[in-house]
Amino acid sequence: MLSYLNIKNANYIRNASVDMLIDNAVESNEGVIGHNGALMVDTGEFSGRIPKDKFIVEEDFSSNNVWWGDINQPISDENFNHLYSKVIETYNNIDKDFYVFDGFAGDDKKNSINVRMVTKKAWQSLFVNNMFIRPEQSDLEDFTPDFTIINAFDVKEKDWKEFGLNSENFIVFNLKRKIAIIGGTEYAGEMKKGIFSIMHYYLPLKNVLSMHCSANVSKDLTESALFFGLSGTGKTTLSTNANRPLIGDDEHGWSDDGIFNFEGGCYAKAINLDKEKEPEIYNAIRHGSLLENVVYDLETKEVDFDDNSKSENSRICYPINFIENSLGSKGLPSAGPHPNAVIFLTCDAYGIMPPVARLDAHQAMYHFISGYTAKMAGTETGVVTP
Repeated sequence: MLSYLNIKNANYIRNASVDMLIDNAVESNEGVIGHNGALMVDTGEFSGRIPKDKFIVEEDFSSNNVWWGDINQPISDENFNHLYSKVIETYNNIDKDFYVFDGFAGDDKKNSINVRMVTKKAWQSLFVNNMFIRPEQSDLEDFTPDFTIINAFDVKEKDWKEFGLNSENFIVFNLKRKIAIIGGTEYAGEMKKGIFSIMHYYLPLKNVLSMHCSANVSKDLTESALFFGLSGTGKTTLSTNANRPLIGDDEHGWSDDGIFNFEGGCYAKAINLDKEKEPEIYNAIRHGSLLENVVYDLETKEVDFDDNSKSENSRICYPINFIENSLGSKGLPSAGPHPNAVIFLTCDAYGIMPPVARLDAHQAMYHFISGYTAKMAGTETGVVTP
C-alpha cells in the first residue's frame, strides 16, 4: 500500500483504534495517562511550529500558482529527493510498528481531499486521528490519498546549508508528487498546518476561499459567524459557545454553498485554562484527548494549566464531537450557511485599534488585506515578545 512512497516496510498499523494508540503510546514511554484519562505527552525540542524551516519544491507543475517569498520558500527538486531518501530509509529500517492514518480534510464532499499521515509515534497518529475527519470502514476499502505527509521527526540534515535549508530541520512540500516530509521536529501541529497549506493551494484554484478562522452557527442553523485571528487571539474560546453550535475552531473554506470546516477536531491552547471560564473546552479533556507540553505533578498527574515553564503553547487536541454543543456531536456535517457576521480578532499589542470597531464593507476589506495584528509569545518558535 505504501509502495508509491518507496516504503517497503510492511510493519505498519492502519487507522488504529484510539485505545490501541493510547496503549501503544504508554507502553513505548511516549506519554502518560493523566488529567481525566487524557494522554499527556511532551513534543521534544519544539513546542510550536518552525515556519522558517518550511519549503515548497520549485517545479513546473505548481510554481506559477505559488506566491514565492519569505513564507513560501523555494527548494530544488534535487534537494527534496535527497531529504526524501533519508526519510524513507529510516522507515524501511524501523524494526517495530509504525502508523498510517487515512482520512479527510474538508467536511464538504465537493471540496474535500483524501489525506494520508505516516508517523513513527503512536501519539502522533492519535493527534491526526483527532484532528482530521475520521473515515467510515467502507471509506477505507478503495482509498487513494490526494496528499500524503510523512513524519520523520528523528531525521535531521547536518549539512543543511548544502541542501538549501535554514537549519537541520525541514518541512518540505512537493505539490507535483503530492507528498510532504517533516524532519527534525516532533511537534504534531506541523501535520495539521501542513494540510491547511495544501488546502490553501487547492481551494482557491476552485474559486473557494480558504480561511484561518473559527466558526459557529445560530441554534436554528440559519446564521453563521466567522472569527478570524492568528493563533492565541481567541478563535477557539470565542467560537465555543453554549448558545451557538460550533462548526469548527480554526480552519474553514467558503464556497458558493456556504462555509465548511476543514477538520474533524480542535486544537485549543491549554495555558491558563479555567474550568469556570471555558467549561466546554475543559470538559473535552478525557479519554481520547491529547495534552501537549502541560506541567503536571509526577505522582498525582494533576495538571497546572497556569504553569508555562514547559511552553506558552501547551495544547489540547480532541475530536470535535467532544464539544457537547458542536454540529459534530449532533451527527451533522461541520458546515453552515454564508456568514452574516465576520469578526476580526485583532491582537492589538501596541494600542492602535479601538477595543471594538464596527467596519463597513470597504473598511473590512482593507483590514482583512492589511491584516494588522501581533504574533504572541509561544505560538511560533522564536517569538518571545509581541
